Amino acid sequence: MKNRFEGKVALITGGGTGIGAATARRIAAEGGKVVVTGRRIAPLAAVAKETGGVALVGDTTDFEHLKAAVALGVERFGGIDILVANAGQDNFGSVLDVPLDVWSKVLHVNIDGAMLAARAAIPEMQRRGGGAIVLVSSLAGLTGGPSFAAYSTSKTALIGLSRSLAVDYGRQRIRSNVICPALIPTDMVLRGLEGLAKHKGTSVDALIEQFVRYYPLGRGGTVEEMAGSIAFLASDDAGFITGAVLAADGGASIVDVSPLGL
Repeated sequence: MKNRFEGKVALITGGGTGIGAATARRIAAEGGKVVVTGRRIAPLAAVAKETGGVALVGDTTDFEHLKAAVALGVERFGGIDILVANAGQDNFGSVLDVPLDVWSKVLHVNIDGAMLAARAAIPEMQRRGGGAIVLVSSLAGLTGGPSFAAYSTSKTALIGLSRSLAVDYGRQRIRSNVICPALIPTDMVLRGLEGLAKHKGTSVDALIEQFVRYYPLGRGGTVEEMAGSIAFLASDDAGFITGAVLAADGGASIVDVSPLGL
């Protein structure tokens, strides 16, 4: 495997499980160093040990925590070159159903968390002469879905945030892009599907089958596939790509599902 990330340091929020952990492994496998953050020490410590990286427990909406994570990257590895803003919160509910405190929490974690991570990392990228930011959005940021008001709103907003970052900091050789995964069976997704399945009186497996049956590839994706796409956007192979939105969704966003009755 190419050492695309030799001499590079990545800060990955939500790095203990799922897409974040897979991305940490991918970047480390290609010669990079990683700082992983999240709320649970055990999975973070496991990823850090496996990748030769470092872990810091904290909340992605806490700016002091994010500054400390950047400082840790500087202290241990010399800087921060890549930010993968992956930490997120989901929720099912329409505008009439979602409690206002839940609405606020989803937007706070998904939008404010990404913005604050960028605010913490960009000064160090400026000092290093450039960098790459990848915001992890969702298929829900590109298409509508039933009872997904807060999550869809937050994930759509990340596209606007990334474009703003691309415009504001491109002349300083800092790129910003968004990846929009479709259904990926992470712990967070499966927890959310459990609640939805219970509400609909069905099983998680049945829900997943319903969701992926119209994908042109006919299946959901894997965390490793998402990590590969993120690694591309973060690498010099994507050196002339900024402000872009990569739909890593098995083709789901190009299909008109209305005739399927979904």
